[in-house]
Amino acid sequence: MQSLLSHPSLMSCRRLFLRNYEVWINIGVHDFEKKGEQRVLINVELYIPLALSTPKADELHEVVDYDFIRRTIAERVSRGHIHLQETLCDDVLALMLAHPRVMAARVSTEKPDVYPDCEAVGVEVFGLKNDEQQSA
Repeated sequence: MQSLLSHPSLMSCRRLFLRNYEVWINIGVHDFEKKGEQRVLINVELYIPLALSTPKADELHEVVDYDFIRRTIAERVSRGHIHLQETLCDDVLALMLAHPRVMAARVSTEKPDVYPDCEAVGVEVFGLKNDEQQSA
């Protein structure tokens, strides 16, 4: 797979990532899935222009904080049952892209405990702000 950083508008971006963030949530369309929580792994990559993410004074407020990613995901999954991984991915993507410094984001979710004969089932989505969204 070709790197997303090869996209011309992302060439001068910093990639910030959260890998395999484990949450236990009510997710799924089957009756048995609605009765309890399942383990879900969430991965997020944020693409932030270097002009907006290069610290001058080595201070946290100069960059996008990892806590923003974790806190935003935790808030979203706390809202209750989600039927589809696609919905979760789309919601997290929209929340990440709402951050004014984020130019693009990739979000994936995987359920590692669904089938005994595979590592996981999952979904991935990518979003890139257009020029109007970036300047808003």
